[in-house]
Amino acid sequence: MSIILRLDRVMADRKMSLNELSERVGISNVNLSKLKTGKVSAIRFSTLNAICRVLRCQPGDILEYIDDGNDE
Repeated sequence: MSIILRLDRVMADRKMSLNELSERVGISNVNLSKLKTGKVSAIRFSTLNAICRVLRCQPGDILEYIDDGNDE
């Protein structure tokens, strides 16, 4: 099972930069960059809520499940 972060795609659709989203959400550029590149293993609901509020999207627009065939 893999969860893929599609934050970069939603940001591009909204024409929003990393710096602008970081300021509006209230998290650091470094942490937001890690989210954008998928280099995280968890995300707080409060962070996801803030991102969805600013980008006017649903969590499913940002998160995608891929069945990679591995049972855990």
